[in-house]
Amino acid sequence: MPGTLYIVSTPIGNLEDITLRALRVLREADLICAEDTRVTRKLLSHYDIHTPLTSYHEHSRGEKIESLAERLSVGQSLALVSDAGTPGISDPGQALIAAAIGLDAAVVPIPGPCAAIAALTASGLPGGRFAFVGFPPRPKGDRRAFFESLREEPFTLVLYEAPGRVLSTLEELIRTLGDRPLSYGRELTKQFEEIYRGTVSGALERLRARPPRGEFTLIVGPPSPSGQTPPSDLSDVQQALQNALDQGATARDAVQQVSTLLKLPRRLVYRLLLEMQRRAEKNL
Repeated sequence: MPGTLYIVSTPIGNLEDITLRALRVLREADLICAEDTRVTRKLLSHYDIHTPLTSYHEHSRGEKIESLAERLSVGQSLALVSDAGTPGISDPGQALIAAAIGLDAAVVPIPGPCAAIAALTASGLPGGRFAFVGFPPRPKGDRRAFFESLREEPFTLVLYEAPGRVLSTLEELIRTLGDRPLSYGRELTKQFEEIYRGTVSGALERLRARPPRGEFTLIVGPPSPSGQTPPSDLSDVQQALQNALDQGATARDAVQQVSTLLKLPRRLVYRLLLEMQRRAEKNL
């Protein structure tokens, strides 16, 4: 009878972000298949786990998958992990998962950290419907086609990007999608975690002023219903909100007044009001 392939989510930075179930599975599995054994060994050492490790990464070919499939076919349990986050999301785990399904082995997800979800929830942008599009392609022609394909996407977009290409990606986003609301998460859950909320142009200005470091998760807001492009300087919108509040308007009325005056989506103005309120609370 075939064994079990566990898809185990591991921390994206902070080692405390792992579930009790994940730790148990990592201890009890016959073998852990790791994207980079050096990275995974640090996690296992931290939790005093001594399960055997083998490498399984983007350069793993047929023989490696066949040997792992053979283990599953004789009833062994394998735990698949990536360097960080959830396996199968923008990493090479899919081929092994497909092989396990082909054997009729049990494939069991062990939920946990995911950079895309962490950044989306902290962005303040609409998360009810979103499109995860992973890493943009590297070749110039492929990149251009990739971003053009996102032009008509009506949902919030979630992208991954490396620090060396994030400026190029932001420039392409402005060229193809306009200056939309944007949030990014950098070094999520780590010591120097940064979450930016603003616009694409604001992020470009910010990151041009200091060299980007760490992996980025970009959250791009959906197009506004009116097609109106949000202003690149959101401080003007916030100042208009503050003026309305100073004149005695309620929060609801202030949002309505500013969205009508500046011809902006009410949702965007409301998000900016919430940011203002959070900053005011921190300064108390």
